[in-house]
Amino acid sequence: MPRFIVERTWDDIDEVALDEASLRSKRIADERFPDIRWEHSHVVLDPDGAVKSFCIYVAPEPEILRKHADELGQHAVDRIYEIAGDVDPKDFPT
Repeated sequence: MPRFIVERTWDDIDEVALDEASLRSKRIADERFPDIRWEHSHVVLDPDGAVKSFCIYVAPEPEILRKHADELGQHAVDRIYEIAGDVDPKDFPT
């Protein structure tokens, strides 16, 4: 099944609210979108201080991730990228 990166910009949100949104996201996926699986997320601050996240999902197609995001709320989906592959330092031993 394809993997995707969902780039999000969050509304004015603090760490506690982001944790709550993550729990709600997982619950929505489990209950309403069983075809998607959340692998992990990276949370960053952009140069203007806005909270962004880059979330890795397994899903049959990107539209289901948009539907999930719409139900979650509190953020905008900036882009969804299909992952073409992965590399890490173990792939390049010295």
